[in-house]
Amino acid sequence: MGRIAVAQVDEKIRDPVLRAESLSKQYGPVTVLSEVTLDILPGEIHAIIGENGAGKSTFMRLLSGYAEPSGGTLSMDGCQVRFAKPQQAQDAGIVLVHQEILLADALTVAENLFLGRELLRHRVVDDRTMRRLATEKLAELGCLVSPNALVRNISLADRQLVQIARALLDDYKLVIFDEPTAVLTGDEVERLLGIILQLKEQGAAVLYISHRLDEVQRLADKVTVLRDGKMIGTYPGGTLSQMDMARLMVGRDLASLYPEKSVRATGEPMLTVRNLSVPGFAKDVSFQARKSEILGFAGMIGSGRTELFEGIMGLRRATGTVELEGRPINIHSPRAAIDAGVGYLTEDRKGKGLLLQERLAPNLTLSALERFHPGIMMRRRREQAALTEAVEEYDIRLKSLGVKAGQLSGGNQQKLLLAKVLLTTPSVVVIDEPTRGIDIANKAQIYVFIQRLVAEGRTCIVISSEMQELIGICDRILVMREGRIAGEVSGDEMTEHNVALLATTDAAVGSSEGGRR
Repeated sequence: MGRIAVAQVDEKIRDPVLRAESLSKQYGPVTVLSEVTLDILPGEIHAIIGENGAGKSTFMRLLSGYAEPSGGTLSMDGCQVRFAKPQQAQDAGIVLVHQEILLADALTVAENLFLGRELLRHRVVDDRTMRRLATEKLAELGCLVSPNALVRNISLADRQLVQIARALLDDYKLVIFDEPTAVLTGDEVERLLGIILQLKEQGAAVLYISHRLDEVQRLADKVTVLRDGKMIGTYPGGTLSQMDMARLMVGRDLASLYPEKSVRATGEPMLTVRNLSVPGFAKDVSFQARKSEILGFAGMIGSGRTELFEGIMGLRRATGTVELEGRPINIHSPRAAIDAGVGYLTEDRKGKGLLLQERLAPNLTLSALERFHPGIMMRRRREQAALTEAVEEYDIRLKSLGVKAGQLSGGNQQKLLLAKVLLTTPSVVVIDEPTRGIDIANKAQIYVFIQRLVAEGRTCIVISSEMQELIGICDRILVMREGRIAGEVSGDEMTEHNVALLATTDAAVGSSEGGRR
């Protein structure tokens, strides 16, 4: 770990590491954060929760020097401070672990960890020492990736762990985590939560933003709720249930998070995959997905779930056979998959799913251009009408139709991406991490949209790292381990215990050792 820049904590008298008083932020006439007052104490994990667009990320940016407040003050050690740039906040002991992956793809893991602060030996960059320290720091987080690996070649989860390791190289009084587990599963999450608890025990202050309310329950000593840029209140950790937190976030009672499984699969195969292999990731995988079925795919990071479906979609080289409604289809590219009637919603909406610097209309219609560009001229009115319809149908919240995709909140980006995929009218929809990094209200909406798909007679395949999500919405769950199907669970056998058992061991669900294949 980097050095903790605070002394051991006196539990009776603790001055704030950082105090925000009436902190506000405006962009032109729009107020995105209004008079938030908060004390952040050493040796304490303080969670900030709220819907997408509630002001959480803006608040973090103000604390860490990525933006300057329009009003209010920040104080450290009883003295007012103002951070005009991130480096000033870092020098004061405030480090931010970003939600977005901010690494240089063309550099190695070690080079990224020390980028801008390279170690020198006799006026020459000391690569050997940097590689050794990178290995040690990553090992603390349970990340075994090589320090010599190029970032472009490692998984999204490993990139997040590299980014966290980079932040923890600094001396820190306050560590801010913005959705740190959004791309992690299982063991990776547990290791990171253990690191965060260790930071607390060592006397650091931790500010924790997450849409995963179960993590907030486990970790937080205090919970502050933001809604529409305003502070609703701060509550002692352990006093709020997850539904209490959700109610405070949205300002109303929420019905059950998961819709009733009213649609039942017909038994008629829609998608059949036989002996499909993706070199290095999946081997001899066979399964069927039925009409009007929500089929889940579970597994640990590295189990091959995403890569399997990238192979099916023509994004990776693959061998084997794929049939749609009994007809063999040859998918050699994403375009061929769309033409065959298979849609794919990527897990990486910002990197691979949307063009963040483009307007919403081109993002929506990109996969269905033949409908809007049948000749030389683009049918702008038709494109705009499609966008207006999608905004209404998928409840995409925005200030105007002219905004860029990158200006939308995570939940609204995900709804735009879903609308884009469905504009091609696929019979089978594959959704990888449908609710990653979005708030509970938008999660509930996404689940309703998925249920609506199967009610229309389509097949939906959901890949997710959240076992509760898969259990809540799926009719069956296939569990992958080491590139193969380890087993299947359905009905009463769909429990977190059984899914975890298949994902990590050779035991079968239902036997004395764990179950049936």
